[in-house]
Amino acid sequence: MSFFLEKEKAIYQDLHTHTNFCDGKDSPEDMVKSAIKKGLKIIGICCHSYTDFTSGCCINLESEFVFIAEINRLKEKYKDKITVLCGIEKDLYTTKVTAEYDYVIGSIHHFKIDGKYYFIDRAKDEFMRTVEQVFGGDYYLAIERYYESLAKIVEKTDCDIIGHFDLVTKYNEGDNLFSTIHPRYVGAYRKAVDKLVGFNKPFEINTGAISRGYRSHPYPAKEIIEYIKQKGGKFILSSDSHSKENIAYQYDKWKELLN
Repeated sequence: MSFFLEKEKAIYQDLHTHTNFCDGKDSPEDMVKSAIKKGLKIIGICCHSYTDFTSGCCINLESEFVFIAEINRLKEKYKDKITVLCGIEKDLYTTKVTAEYDYVIGSIHHFKIDGKYYFIDRAKDEFMRTVEQVFGGDYYLAIERYYESLAKIVEKTDCDIIGHFDLVTKYNEGDNLFSTIHPRYVGAYRKAVDKLVGFNKPFEINTGAISRGYRSHPYPAKEIIEYIKQKGGKFILSSDSHSKENIAYQYDKWKELLN
């Protein structure tokens, strides 16, 4: 799958958006109409992949074919105005085949410990409780486990895009839980980057946590972006929008982070 990777073109696409088929607010058609109004040339409509251990945020099996059919309808209806793509945000722990989608975003939203799953990004108190109860209060141990798992994301999901690389920092604005310059933190993310850049897949610069009030900087952090660039990695912009208003959120502000 080819995407806009050049800085001057990257602002005209948004490949990470969610609708009311999973945990988004608006319909796919409303998202497409908003993308057209914002001058985009490509809009990717995604759903969170089905997992058998969680519900609510992921598409269910009964709705999946309806979702794909709806995106195909929109492709045809709006083909003279915008390119519409059907995407899937595939979790590391999804077992379902996703070959029917136009592209795959590979993401992690859970820790898997001793066969049990723990959300990373559902709520701050839940994340803190997981670190306390599962990792003995050692945030760096949790971080190391996260990045060890993330390093496998391309192999496990066969993704086209690497999603929100440092999601584990969602609730750490201002380093209020742990230090992102701690040697264990830096070592963990660099080890993951070193492996992932070899697959030649773009990392997303994801503004979703800004639009939802959790962060003041996109995923990944500036120092991680610089390290990925040093290693030859490439990027795309995405909004991770869950509503039509936030499509291409703050692209003009953050496009300079691209190669």
